Amino acid sequence: MSQGYQKRDRAVVDYQLWQAWPGGDFLRGPRPRDHRPGSYIACVGAAQTFGCLVQQPWPALLAERAGLPTLNLGVAGSGPQLFLQPQWKELIQGARAVVFQVMSGRSANCSRFRSDGREQLLLSDGRRISADAAWTEALHADLRGIRSPLLRGLRNRFLATFARRDVKRLVDETRADWIAQFGALLDATTPKKALLWFSRRSPDYEARFHSLAAMFGEYPQLVDKRMVESLRTRVDAYIECTTRRGSPERLCDFATGKEIAVRPADAFSGEDPAMVWTHNVYYPSQAMHQDAADAVWPQLEKLL
Repeated sequence: MSQGYQKRDRAVVDYQLWQAWPGGDFLRGPRPRDHRPGSYIACVGAAQTFGCLVQQPWPALLAERAGLPTLNLGVAGSGPQLFLQPQWKELIQGARAVVFQVMSGRSANCSRFRSDGREQLLLSDGRRISADAAWTEALHADLRGIRSPLLRGLRNRFLATFARRDVKRLVDETRADWIAQFGALLDATTPKKALLWFSRRSPDYEARFHSLAAMFGEYPQLVDKRMVESLRTRVDAYIECTTRRGSPERLCDFATGKEIAVRPADAFSGEDPAMVWTHNVYYPSQAMHQDAADAVWPQLEKLL
């Protein structure tokens, strides 16, 4: 997926992609000059840690303050399960300190969907589709065959309030799996570690079941305050950065500074080929990354 990001965003930013091991995920660079054990800070997360569409993600800003290289282990659509795999554990264990982004619940398991720690889910019928598509299908299965927009809307509101117990059970299962996987990841990490909530919203939200957006909430999707609280005792520091500063952000050519548009379909993520982005709406803006670095640094400095 990182290679897709680079193709999509090539006029906006050069991600300087590299691999920590042959055949592994492409990571955001620049490649650290040295990543011997104890010589770097590891930053673990998803696209918000990778730093889509910004020149300096929060891990790079921390490197400037710490005077140490950061290993940006931000992988698109990742959940905590991914980083329990041996190759990732070795990189995490070798860090002097680790900052874990609170990752989405979309990349966790339940009885209907299986994930390998990534946002593409394997369904019980053998299909592998995006988490958004999988959850939309589950959420609105009870509206099949209703053609009238008015009747569909009325029935949707009624079912969201008084039914959809199966969907609510799947959400509960997914959240329980996320807690178990993230807890195992934190418990297996022996260096000093911090947990970073980095979002436009606070952790205190309640899922509603009339639409995918209302059920998921903004990033990190499906994660609520109870889930975050269950992890806080397992880390040395907890940082909360809730910000919208600078978002949406106009996209500009990094070489000329001129305003441009990008085609999200170039990332091979299934968007309509006719769609274009003139602004970064979904990912954190550069100002938001600065806010995250400002929030993390005082706690990280103590850990170092």
